[in-house]
Amino acid sequence: MSRARQALGARGEAMAAAWYERNGYTVLARNWRCRDGELDLIVHRGRTIVFCEVKSRSSSAFGVPVEAVTYEKRRRIRHLAARWLEEEAPFRPREIRFDVASILAGRLEVLEGAF
Repeated sequence: MSRARQALGARGEAMAAAWYERNGYTVLARNWRCRDGELDLIVHRGRTIVFCEVKSRSSSAFGVPVEAVTYEKRRRIRHLAARWLEEEAPFRPREIRFDVASILAGRLEVLEGAF
């Protein structure tokens, strides 16, 4: 991956994390990795834990960012979330949610409860 793409992704993740913090969430983890993959952003508010997949694009030439979260990607995120909850969760959540943060040309849109 090129440095420009890495920078675009890092800016998108920072924008998403800031959005959650402004809305009363606490960031638990960014770029959590294990041998099976990576979770972009894990936040909580109260006893709700949110797993957020962040997708950034500079243009819609290849579609909007949220379209990149395919069935297979959602399946992998659910698997990774279960693993994180088992291994890392600081408390037992009352609710779990999966969001997608879509950044297109610097504009952030968070789709809460995306899947």
